[in-house]
Amino acid sequence: MATAHSRIAARFMLAPAVLMLLCWMIVPLAMTIYFSFLRYNLLMPGMEQWAGFDNYSYFLTDPAFFTALKNTLLLVGGVLLITVIGGTLLALLLDQAMYGQGFVRIMVIAPFFVMPTVSALVWKNMFMNPVNGLFAYMAKAVGLQPFDFLSQAPLASIILIVAWQWLPFAALILLTAMQSLDREQMEAAEMDGAGTFSRFIYIVVPHLTRAVTVVILIQTIFLLSVFAEILVTTNGGPGNASTNITYLVYAQSLLQFDVGGGSAGGIVAVILANIVAIFLMRMIGKNLEA
Repeated sequence: MATAHSRIAARFMLAPAVLMLLCWMIVPLAMTIYFSFLRYNLLMPGMEQWAGFDNYSYFLTDPAFFTALKNTLLLVGGVLLITVIGGTLLALLLDQAMYGQGFVRIMVIAPFFVMPTVSALVWKNMFMNPVNGLFAYMAKAVGLQPFDFLSQAPLASIILIVAWQWLPFAALILLTAMQSLDREQMEAAEMDGAGTFSRFIYIVVPHLTRAVTVVILIQTIFLLSVFAEILVTTNGGPGNASTNITYLVYAQSLLQFDVGGGSAGGIVAVILANIVAIFLMRMIGKNLEA
């Protein structure tokens, strides 16, 4: 009886927080769904009309949507490839005993705490600037022509900037997994004649599988909504070369003032993100059961 009363009391105390969270999520989502069925332009207030699924049809048949979808997939895939491989190598390096190990780990993790806008500005002005950036200076020092990264390789530049931000996160998760590796197993394999590469492939990699899955799951959810880096550096250009779905929704809503079309794009983005999240959750569930 006391247990039942305790459960009721616990639910009663949690109720306000749960209700606030639901309102925080459901009310904006409901408004977005409602606006997505309207022909609603901010330049024509009071002229809203019911449009049905016209906004969805327009958004999904717009050639810019397919370009943005391709760019989104390339962005997510490219960042994951760099962060998983680079994070693994960093984790192996940081797991070794060295002088000033704590300081080195802090410096490696530090980029993760830099705000995306600040990070993008630093890369744009200090590193990738074709006139006075660090990369331009290095190119001139060896007699090469400076390369304009943001104009000639915009999407690759965005991938590099975002990967630099998320690499410390991957390294931290993988380092934690590395430190739980059974050292006696590694020593036994070494005594049996297994080389460094063999130990890495047959012992370290299988041990890191779950950690890699967690990194992929968490990063993918956030990478699908990358926006600040694109806004600060390329504005989705040149043309649509670096436009992802998130930036396309922003451009539709706030640059073209088409709230109805932007809302429809937002709902499409939410649906695609949920499909990816469900797929990844099933994948991580299978790995955890293994």
